[in-house]
Amino acid sequence: MTHSLAPAPDARADARAGHGAAAAAVRAARLEESLGDPHDPANPHGIAALLAADRQSEPPYATEELLAAAGVGAEFVPAEFGGRLTRADLLVTALRPVFRRDLALGFGYGITSLFASAAVWAAGTARQRAETAGLLLAGGRAAIVHHEVAHANGILRHEFTAAPRPAGSGYTLRGRKDLIMNAARAGALVVYARTSPERSARSHSVLLVRPEEADGLSRLPRVMTSGMRGGLFSGLRFDGCELPADTLVGRPGEGVALALRTFQVNRCIIPALAVSAADTVLHAAVRSVTIGRTKPMARRWHKPLAGVFADLLAADAMARAALRSLSLLPERAHVLAAAVKYVVPDLLRENLEELASVLGAHGYDHGSPQYGPLDKLVRDLPVAGLGHAGTAACQAVIVPQLAHLAERSWFRAEEPPPALFQEDAELPPLDYRLLGAAGGHDFLSATLAGAAARLETSRAVGGHIGALAELAESFVGELRALREQCLARPALPAALVLSDRYALVLAAGAVLGVWEGQDGGDPFLADPAWAVLALTRLGGRLGIAVPELPDGCVAQVLEELVRRYRAGRSCDLAGTAYGGYGTEAAA
Repeated sequence: MTHSLAPAPDARADARAGHGAAAAAVRAARLEESLGDPHDPANPHGIAALLAADRQSEPPYATEELLAAAGVGAEFVPAEFGGRLTRADLLVTALRPVFRRDLALGFGYGITSLFASAAVWAAGTARQRAETAGLLLAGGRAAIVHHEVAHANGILRHEFTAAPRPAGSGYTLRGRKDLIMNAARAGALVVYARTSPERSARSHSVLLVRPEEADGLSRLPRVMTSGMRGGLFSGLRFDGCELPADTLVGRPGEGVALALRTFQVNRCIIPALAVSAADTVLHAAVRSVTIGRTKPMARRWHKPLAGVFADLLAADAMARAALRSLSLLPERAHVLAAAVKYVVPDLLRENLEELASVLGAHGYDHGSPQYGPLDKLVRDLPVAGLGHAGTAACQAVIVPQLAHLAERSWFRAEEPPPALFQEDAELPPLDYRLLGAAGGHDFLSATLAGAAARLETSRAVGGHIGALAELAESFVGELRALREQCLARPALPAALVLSDRYALVLAAGAVLGVWEGQDGGDPFLADPAWAVLALTRLGGRLGIAVPELPDGCVAQVLEELVRRYRAGRSCDLAGTAYGGYGTEAAA
């Protein structure tokens, strides 16, 4: 049975209606309303329906059709080609209502199309860009076909080879790959194919393949997975498929370079949207310890709930800095993007374990629209991050840069422009063609050092601001220690540990940057309590000296968490309206 995704008749016109932050927020609110109350068991787009589809290992077709009719495909097409994509942070704003309900829904419908089409936006011809834009604007999908990497899992195992045909007449594609999301439903395949047998930076090229035009293409059976069970993973086999020369995206041998440049966008977007999925579980945990109670919440839940909330804010701060840097500092975002990609999922995995202890028996209610998202996110999150292979790929970006960063960047680099941390500041549009690769740039360490210097006079004040000053200096001390160790150019096992520590230092820099960037419009974020708790937890993971939490710190963060739950607001930095929760909490 086929399920068509009908295009929205006015998708192109609506896509051009507005591209700024206000327009993205309006689109998010409209999508939130269309999706309806996530906790209503009768809602065909609610969490109960999404969990039922997952149990049946099927996509939630009705909700996918709703997203197609809403023109969500336009979010993945740059504005210059008729879509809505202007900045990565605004894309996240627009898509958060989808990911709050189901991480797999967001991947199965949409976001993987952006990951696939990125190479086309970066290096494609005018015709390739126009055709890809037309496909996505009409509600179609593009699938990314990864090349094989070390530490490969099912998604990254095996690859295709493309042999150049005589006189530059095209390529002959061969090979088999068993696990590709949406392989059976994609109207375009973006294939990272090996075009040279040598292990070099020019070993792969990118090919844009239209399945209906590809003779010698066989679709392989669907593969059932434990995570993202409705993602429709299946395989493809090419048996001597002859492709024309204009299938090539960019230049021959440019595949690795394109991956290095474009994948950093994916590495920023995935963690930011995963925060939204974890947000739903945090709301569920608050519900479990407050619903039906006339007495205050039991004290044993104060620290874990407030701590997870602080972690989500820290994760969102790091992801937001990375997302905005793609527009503001595109040639310098590469290392930060890799750090975000493996720090934030690790934080979220730890958070889910803490929330499982709060949920207790509720956590086993897998079919419940209130509590079922925990089990599902535990299964889906590793797939979203590509598991150990995804972590290894990010470490492969950071580790070679550590010595260069220690020599040229740490305690030398200038701080980034204030607009990086000011939510309402205008930024240049995201341009995939401007993204750089590596280069040894680090602006968040400069933010960390600068914030610590500005806070120095506050250490004697005490309270939250005094604790924040002390914490900032502790992280600066950790950066100094990392600099000494990295200058010694340690061997791989030790270098991997240093890369992990360094990534957490970057997270601390993001927290301080976001706190300093507040304009007072949100009193909670302008107060240092959340930053103190977030940095204390990051410091605990590093094992560095951290001060005792000031009196009232946990209580203040917990109070804001409960307020947001009762008001139906999200637990990220934006604190936006969160469908269904306010009504339920008020009742």
